[in-house]
Amino acid sequence: MAPAAVSSSSSTPAQNRSVKSDLCFASAIVTLLTTLALIVHGYHPYTEDGGLYIAEIKRLLDPTLYPKSAAFVTGHLGISLFAPMVATVVRMSHMGLPAILLMLHLASFWLVLFAAYLLAARCFASPRARVGAVTLLATWITLPIAGTSLMLMDPYVTARSLSTPFVLLALVGMLDFFLPGGDSRTKRWRGMALCCMALIFAAAMHPLMAAYGFGCVLVLACVSAPSRRVRIWGTAALCVTAFGVAIALQTLTPPDSGRYLDVAMTRYYWFPGMWHWYEQFGLVAPLIVLALVGFTKLRISNPARAALARMAVVCGTAAVVIATLFARQESATHIVARLQPLRMFQIVYIVMILVVGAALAEWVLQQRLWRWLTIFVLLAGIMLFVERRTFPESAHFEMPWTAPRNSWEQAFVWIRQNTPKAALFALDAHYITKPGEDAQSFRAIAERSALPDYSKDGGLAAIAPELNSAWEIGETAQLNLSTESDVQRLAALRPLGVTWVVLEQGALTGFDCIYENKTVKVCRLPEEQTHR
Repeated sequence: MAPAAVSSSSSTPAQNRSVKSDLCFASAIVTLLTTLALIVHGYHPYTEDGGLYIAEIKRLLDPTLYPKSAAFVTGHLGISLFAPMVATVVRMSHMGLPAILLMLHLASFWLVLFAAYLLAARCFASPRARVGAVTLLATWITLPIAGTSLMLMDPYVTARSLSTPFVLLALVGMLDFFLPGGDSRTKRWRGMALCCMALIFAAAMHPLMAAYGFGCVLVLACVSAPSRRVRIWGTAALCVTAFGVAIALQTLTPPDSGRYLDVAMTRYYWFPGMWHWYEQFGLVAPLIVLALVGFTKLRISNPARAALARMAVVCGTAAVVIATLFARQESATHIVARLQPLRMFQIVYIVMILVVGAALAEWVLQQRLWRWLTIFVLLAGIMLFVERRTFPESAHFEMPWTAPRNSWEQAFVWIRQNTPKAALFALDAHYITKPGEDAQSFRAIAERSALPDYSKDGGLAAIAPELNSAWEIGETAQLNLSTESDVQRLAALRPLGVTWVVLEQGALTGFDCIYENKTVKVCRLPEEQTHR
């Protein structure tokens, strides 16, 4: 019998041995799956949001970095303790930031899979079902979450990499408190302690994701309660409270300025009405799957599984309704859209994957090794194919000890080694989405100041309206940078203090281009002449 289903009020030595044995088995399986996940999904530390966090950490380690446009480096810090924590670990360990990031990446994958196994252990009595659940999660661990612009886990390290496993551990603790499989007071309060401590750590890493995790925990507490009245009215009260908070925010927040509206409209993933049909389907399908588990006869087989599924359905449905009503383009204020309530679907997706993986193992794979290998090799192959299409010009494993293969990245490394720290660079405003750039972050790799770009800096400007003006000026100055004439470039960039530019290889220019490769060239702007 599973550890979560022990029915006596006090643990026996045999039961303790069973728990330890299951944890050892879980650790071994999770370690193997973490290795396989790294092989399938690769490692790209400087890409996308990973680059944003790395730039913050590097500035904490060396305050002389990014002397210009610093608000677009430090603005991502908010009240998260992630960057200060990593910087402290680097200082104390003397191991170097790249090595620490790799270790944190592996640790985050391991923790997510281990926490998922603990959830599965409370939902499925069969070890085969648990292994199937966690194996599917490891295979799909970088799956995109509908149209939210998020993945379950990223192939790089961010604050969300560490908040996610602790939100899952909080759910484990809440299940142990309400559905311990017995009346052991020690186990119940141990579960509550785990829940509280996990939420505190998650909040220290990523306050917004922890807040949504806290909402999931509260709903799970209500749907797990032994009292039918609490299950119905408690859940209803939480949903009404969520709607009330959204209404209050939307009503009390002043209307957005015209300038801010222009910035907000660039974040299409805030507005589900702008999504493609298949992205919207990505919200509906998981709720249907989990409703079958939580609200049909399937719920009878395991109370913990039914409670977890009901929690996901309630939270997901509430998030969809709130986003549909308040995250609208035509709204006078976009405060709710900025909070991105559909991020709640990270938990919904994880619960759905665990349920589907367990069902796949029990009903299809069973004890046929060839079936396990065939299905998961096929699924892993699909994910590997997608990863290669996403990062076609970068190495699959961008390890600390390997030289970059990506041409843009090579140029950024040259910049770091050969230009002054006080330099201010300009790149095409959309450089991060250029073919072959692979979303490699300039600031994180080059360690130099740069004018704000459309993609990542635009996201910060959409969250922090005080940066709207600086973002708009910088983004406009860099539009079509590689197709303009030198006269146009100088007119746009000199007033902003730019001293260097990164142009595409085919750009026509008379600037002194000190470095070139097959894709880009790094050029120094001529010094402005003064006339007497």
